[in-house]
Amino acid sequence: MFEVKELPYEMSALEPYVSERTLSFHYGKHYPNYVNTLNKLIEGTEYADMPLEEIIRATYGKADKQAIFNNAGQVWNHEFLWDSMSPFGGAPEDALLDKITKQYGSYDEFKKQLKDAAVGQFGSGWAWVYEEDDAIKIMTTANGDTPIARGINPLLNIDVWEHAYYLDYQNRRAEHVENFIEHLANWPQLA
Repeated sequence: MFEVKELPYEMSALEPYVSERTLSFHYGKHYPNYVNTLNKLIEGTEYADMPLEEIIRATYGKADKQAIFNNAGQVWNHEFLWDSMSPFGGAPEDALLDKITKQYGSYDEFKKQLKDAAVGQFGSGWAWVYEEDDAIKIMTTANGDTPIARGINPLLNIDVWEHAYYLDYQNRRAEHVENFIEHLANWPQLA
């Protein structure tokens, strides 16, 4: 059975960009609900002993397994999100920054395209940054969808479901996304 992953920082560590109140609902209520629902859905099934990523790939695109896929995707997406944010976040460094700058012309242009994608995601979903064919790419997914279902390993994600920002920003998704990119983004190091 899957368990709630511990946050890598204190609940108040992301303030003022994500309040402790928001994180207490997001991490403390929404995320555990996905974990608990997934556990109930897979109990006694062929998925009960599978790793999370395997469940996602096995249920992707199967209408009769949509509930399992959605909850498994949301568990994975949220666990990746906790690591995509840091109180010490900001711009990428070294090889990743060089690659972004070379590809997009500037880090500012990349940020603009990432923000546009995240803000433009209709309804609930996610904005993702990933590397493919030696290029840094941006994509969005709706609802519980996740790029790992398609074999894409992301570098970073931004949650644009309303529960991720509404208590702090109300309908100002663009402000939430901008603060995430500028202050919270926890970019990985590329070799």
